[in-house]
Amino acid sequence: MCHDAVEVLHTMIPDNSLNMVQLFFPDPWHKARHNKRRIVQPPFAELVKSKLKLGGVFHMATDWEAYAVHMLEVMSSLEGYRNQSASNDYVPRPESRPGNQI
Repeated sequence: MCHDAVEVLHTMIPDNSLNMVQLFFPDPWHKARHNKRRIVQPPFAELVKSKLKLGGVFHMATDWEAYAVHMLEVMSSLEGYRNQSASNDYVPRPESRPGNQI
C-alpha cells in the first residue's frame, strides 16, 4: 500500500480501532520556515486520538532534539493524552523499538 499516512487514517482506519500508533523518525523539517510541515501538529495528534481505542498509545520517536521538544509541546497542549514518563518529559527507548539507521 502506498498512501499518505494522514489519508490512510482519514479514509481507511475506523475510529476507536487501534491499540497503538507508532511514528518513527518523521521528517523534522529543520528550517524554521518549514516547521509547519511537521506531521506532529495538533490536528494530526487529534486525528490519531480519534483512531485509538480508550487507553491506546501514540508512541513517537525522533533523533532530532528540537523535534522532540516540539513533539512534547504539541502533545502536552492536548486534552486526552497522558505522558507515560514519570517525569512528564521523555521516555527512554524501549528495547522493542528500532533505532534510526541513518
